[in-house]
Amino acid sequence: MAVALVNPGGLPEVDAYRQVSIATGSRLVFVAGQVAWDADGVTVGRGDLAAQVERCYLNVATALAEVGASFADVAKLTVYVVDWTPDKMPLFLDGVARAAAKLGGTPVPPGTLIGVAALDVPEHLVEVEATAVLD
Repeated sequence: MAVALVNPGGLPEVDAYRQVSIATGSRLVFVAGQVAWDADGVTVGRGDLAAQVERCYLNVATALAEVGASFADVAKLTVYVVDWTPDKMPLFLDGVARAAAKLGGTPVPPGTLIGVAALDVPEHLVEVEATAVLD
C-alpha cells in the first residue's frame, strides 16, 4: 500500500477518520467532487443526507476503481455539506457506514468536512472529493 493511516499520540482519536496519512507512492490521483448522481445523471436520495453521502462515497469508489485504486489508496477526503450543523453528523455517519458495507470496509483517511451554502444544483446536499496515491 502506498498510503499508511496513523493516529498520532497527543491528538484525539476520531472514529470517522485518521489524523494523518503517509503517502509513499509515486502516482497521485485526484478525484473530482462527486455528488449523488447515478450513471445517468439522476440525483439519488433527494432530501436524504445519508442516502446522498452513501452515493457520493460509492461514486468516489467507482472513480478510483477506474484507475486501479480503492479507498485504501486515499490519502485525503474533502466533504462539502450544504447547511451543515453538528446535529447532521449521525446522518453523515450513517451514509458512510452504508457505503462501507457495500465497499467491504470503512474509508477512514484524513478528512475535512466543510459546511457550504449551496452546491451545483439545489437537490445536492453533499459533495466528496478525494486524493489518492498509488505505487
